Amino acid sequence: MMLQSPDVLVLLGLLRHETSDWTVRSLAAELRLPSSSVQRALERLAAVRVFDPNRRRVNVGACEELILHALHFVAPASVGGETRGLPTAWAAPPLKEHLAGTDDLPPVWPDPHGEVRGLEVQPLHPRVVFLANADPEMYELLALIDGLRVGDARVRGLAVRLLREWILAAPGVTGRM
Repeated sequence: MMLQSPDVLVLLGLLRHETSDWTVRSLAAELRLPSSSVQRALERLAAVRVFDPNRRRVNVGACEELILHALHFVAPASVGGETRGLPTAWAAPPLKEHLAGTDDLPPVWPDPHGEVRGLEVQPLHPRVVFLANADPEMYELLALIDGLRVGDARVRGLAVRLLREWILAAPGVTGRM
């Protein structure tokens, strides 16, 4: 069973919840995804042992492996031409606060209502911009994910550190399986 880009969104959603405080329907509403997409993502995450459906918890070790080492295979980055959009990766929080600004065009998710001109980065899912605008914590997590997808070695290293810290403190994790 092959993981897909929306599975990363569902994984981030799972990490933000305690074991029993979510349902497929509530997670779908939070992530602005169809319930059927969330259910299929949960099945794929369980098949690769990132999610334990019996305990309803994310395996932190498998989660780290997936995000830090397999993400570029599951959700390869595509950087395009200049466009208007919402900043991501090192141009968005929290990476932006840790890195010095440059004169280069920032990476952005395409958004006709965006106020920043930059280089287009295809998001994990078409709903990412809507989700990021509605949920500041999810915006930061998705920007960190893009730091891994499109950043240079320094950006990736910082994104790894910040994601690792967040994952270890997340309420929806458990130890290694």
